[in-house]
Amino acid sequence: VQLQASGGGLVQAGGSLRLSCAASGFTKHDYGFGWFRQAPGKERETVACISSIGDSQYYSESVKGRFTMSVDNAKSMTYLLMNSLKPEDTAVYYCAAEQWGPCTVLAGTRRIPYVAYDYWGPGTQVTVSS
Repeated sequence: VQLQASGGGLVQAGGSLRLSCAASGFTKHDYGFGWFRQAPGKERETVACISSIGDSQYYSESVKGRFTMSVDNAKSMTYLLMNSLKPEDTAVYYCAAEQWGPCTVLAGTRRIPYVAYDYWGPGTQVTVSS
């Protein structure tokens, strides 16, 4: 299984980008996907995810209302549409996948985003200028 993200680049604040992630080697279309990002000197952050059966979706508070994640199971593709981009969105963005991936998991009494995906792509740089 391989993942390849694309669509990153340089954009001005307020602009939009759409990231794509192509998955190859999947034998069945029952994978959950996640998008993550990591800025220099910062920890990796979960941006968004969708569970394998589509019953769970998550967005981080920092992108909620601006980013939209979608999955095309027939094409084994996932997309991240990013609108109203801000300089603080600058990071390397990664897509990840796992068969029967849950998107969120229960931790105590609350649900948190799932991060232990089996497969990860190499990342694409997004730079937002002010």
